[in-house]
Amino acid sequence: MTTKIHALSDLTCTPVMALLSAGQAGDNPMLTPLIDALAEAGHGMDFRLLADKAYSHPSTRAYLRDKRIKHTIPQRRDQITQRKNKGSKGGRPPGFDAGAYKQRNTVERSFSRAKQWRGLATRYDKYAVTYLGGVLLAMVILTHRAAR
Repeated sequence: MTTKIHALSDLTCTPVMALLSAGQAGDNPMLTPLIDALAEAGHGMDFRLLADKAYSHPSTRAYLRDKRIKHTIPQRRDQITQRKNKGSKGGRPPGFDAGAYKQRNTVERSFSRAKQWRGLATRYDKYAVTYLGGVLLAMVILTHRAAR
């Protein structure tokens, strides 16, 4: 069974929180456990979440509103079409800050740094626990390097 890393990172491309899931699991369902784990770790919720269209689900937006987390997530094309087809009953589009969204590449750069570790990029580890240990070790080292 393959595993998939789900992570939050800051603007310095440093991973802040990571969880593993089964390889076939989607990204969107893992956002809630990631944010909950971040809150349990004592991290403040005063940040802006930048995410791609995979996270553009009404339940995700409702969860982020309930937690009062600012977010910039573009709408998927089908959601825009569906809203427009409803006419005046479709509501207004969610706010989107294109300037803030340009910073979303920090997540991709954070993953690129972690994947410099051959074991993480190739997923040679047989057990998820061993793989998670490698992910956490990489996160600690990357955080230490960023703090210099």
